[in-house]
Amino acid sequence: MSTGNKSTTASGDETTGSPGPSLRIGWASADITPEGTVAIRGQFHVRISEGVADPLTATALAIESGSGAVVFVSCDLISISEALRDAVRERVAGLIPTTSLIMNGTHTHCAPGMHVPDRIRPLLDSIGGFDRPILSAEEYVEFASGRIASAVEQAWNSRAPGKIAYGLGHAVVGRNRRAVYADGSAVMYGDTNSPRLSHIEGYEDHSVNVLATYDRAGDLTGVVVNVPCPSQIDEHRFEISADYWHDTRAELRRRLGDDLFVLPQCSAAGDQSPRPPYDKAAEKRMRELAGQNQRRAVAVEISDAVSKVLAVVEPTVAGDLTVEHHAQQLDLPLAQPDEGQVADALAEAETWSARFEEERKKLDQNPDLRNEPRWYVDITRTARRSAWYRRVAERLERRKEQPTQPIELHVVRLGDIVIVTNPFEYYLDFGVYIKARSKAVQTFLVQLAGPGTYVPSPRSTTGGGYGSVPASNPFGPDAGQLLAEKTVELIENLFPDA
Repeated sequence: MSTGNKSTTASGDETTGSPGPSLRIGWASADITPEGTVAIRGQFHVRISEGVADPLTATALAIESGSGAVVFVSCDLISISEALRDAVRERVAGLIPTTSLIMNGTHTHCAPGMHVPDRIRPLLDSIGGFDRPILSAEEYVEFASGRIASAVEQAWNSRAPGKIAYGLGHAVVGRNRRAVYADGSAVMYGDTNSPRLSHIEGYEDHSVNVLATYDRAGDLTGVVVNVPCPSQIDEHRFEISADYWHDTRAELRRRLGDDLFVLPQCSAAGDQSPRPPYDKAAEKRMRELAGQNQRRAVAVEISDAVSKVLAVVEPTVAGDLTVEHHAQQLDLPLAQPDEGQVADALAEAETWSARFEEERKKLDQNPDLRNEPRWYVDITRTARRSAWYRRVAERLERRKEQPTQPIELHVVRLGDIVIVTNPFEYYLDFGVYIKARSKAVQTFLVQLAGPGTYVPSPRSTTGGGYGSVPASNPFGPDAGQLLAEKTVELIENLFPDA
């Protein structure tokens, strides 16, 4: 798949025929909060939803200029499964070219799973004793794709002449979450109070990329806010939640207007987290003095950055705006674990399988345990851990027949800025490489524009640990570098005179 279209705005209003800009902008949003009980995705153990803390939102932005058009959709989901993406595209196929639709997740760990086929219900059935009705992944995809497609249609049909502005701000949100110890080993969320601590592994990106849209009268209509940090402050809760983006939307609307559309994007942040790795007591004290919880503090931090940008930028003259979009399929090499890594993974799988049998025996010997709240957590953790390690051997066998796997890559030029996507939890080293080498004035990098999986940096695989071991990584650092270099090449093609 490789498509591209280019358009430079010119005078003339397509609706009225009167002189004016041809850049047309439309917004819409939809509530994609599940109606009923679901399995929440984001941890090894199964979590069955116990209510809704705050709603999940899908926000759509349609941008058209002449013959060029693109629709961005951000969803309060952990990622965008191919099943969900394809279902939405099928529903809007008669409205826009399917490759013009670009979807991304914010990586909240408190949203339904949408990977098909559903693996959670069969797991619960296999351990027995769980008879509560649960919305399957297939059912949620059907529900959410309908809501999202309606938002896309509404955004497209509401296109009207408008302008954009862009700018770069900063907010301390994402922190590198990998602690490295004296022996060279690394641990995600590792203990930094240990005397064995050597250093925090990698860089942090505190940029906040902002794209603002305005109507013809110059009134602000919406903002795209790009932050290099997943939305996972409350990643362990059992309620549905959009995490800090819910608070951020509320704060931005309080400042900028109740009708403001907010489209969140997560930049390269596979090794980043909103949790501070040290100074935890000091940061907690400052939040308490300010009367804030962590989500509220992040919302204020991001909103301050957005407000500072909007205070100084001016809407772009639409007649000077170039819009160009390329969607491309890129074959990336699958990781190839060696025999020692496979053996280690299978040994770990056997250890977790033994723990699973212990948990099953405990439940069988004491059936009343199944009446306790969340009784299924420990046994599902052991089962999924075992399967996680076993997939290393399965990947090795699959790689012998299929050494590469295609991924979808988008590059969109809007005047002097570029928006580029990848489907991964992409480590920050690659994101820095792309931004540093980009010829655009400003680069919006969007991860999780697909099903998601860690793509680790070379230095992270040296230390290992979750996120940087074969069980975590269908793709290795070589695939990450190839993707980064290809992205830079595509950007260069869009900015030949830069």
